[in-house]
Amino acid sequence: MELKKYQQQVTSELEKYLRRQKCPEEILNTSMEYSLMAGGKRLRPILVIATCKIFNENTDKCLPYAVAIEMVHNFSLIHDDLPGIDNDDFRHGKPTNHKQFNEATAILAGDSLLNYAYMVISQDMANSPKEELPQKIKVFYEFSKAVDRMIAGEYVDTELEGKKITENELQYIHKNKTGALLELCVRMGAILGNSSPEDLVRLTNYAEKIGLAFQIKDDILSEEGDEKVLGKPVGNDKKLEKCTYVSQYGLQGAKDILDQITKEAIKQLNPYGEKAEFLKELALYIQNRNK
Repeated sequence: MELKKYQQQVTSELEKYLRRQKCPEEILNTSMEYSLMAGGKRLRPILVIATCKIFNENTDKCLPYAVAIEMVHNFSLIHDDLPGIDNDDFRHGKPTNHKQFNEATAILAGDSLLNYAYMVISQDMANSPKEELPQKIKVFYEFSKAVDRMIAGEYVDTELEGKKITENELQYIHKNKTGALLELCVRMGAILGNSSPEDLVRLTNYAEKIGLAFQIKDDILSEEGDEKVLGKPVGNDKKLEKCTYVSQYGLQGAKDILDQITKEAIKQLNPYGEKAEFLKELALYIQNRNK
């Protein structure tokens, strides 16, 4: 299956960046590796690579950016799980970072992964030919902006727990907390693959829709998922009184919206034919996943 090949490629690439040397902060580095290599779908880096591949078979140019986005994603997971935010005990079927180590180490491991992502990108830019710099500076800005939006979305989500919110507020949370990084992944892949402005608009529309689909599916799984499959507790959203698509529209209503959004996402890819077949399958994977 192509998804597994991509996952193996990303995991292999991530291993090149692990810090395993003897040093005073060795436990911090172990904590970073614990979360970064815990598994997961690797959806974000895969989106970078697969989108780039539509326009350029050689995807080496985008690999540092795929690595960086996975570091940022894991930074967000470590911090999401902390007692002050979601207070989760398990992630990917293993104890969360603060449970495996301690809260201070988990906070600093998240901080370190976020900073490491910027180091990876800036090192790639420093080693790039001059003619590629304008393109990569654009990507760097988009990367920074998406991380900012993700953090903002997480803040609003946390602040509005237990409160009745509007549909616009719900969409704002999801667009930023989850959608910003997924949109970034597709845009980075397209820009680094030398797509046209028209392609970038079309693929951004695709990314916006799968970003929303991903969050709606998370809301559904939080309601009816299998804890053993998910590797984390079910029902936390309800316990924390979070406003989700399920609480707003009901379980079936959320599923109907998910189905419609997925169809709209796939439609955006029609002009690319077989070259976008994997991205179409990925949209369906997001809709039908069980974890």
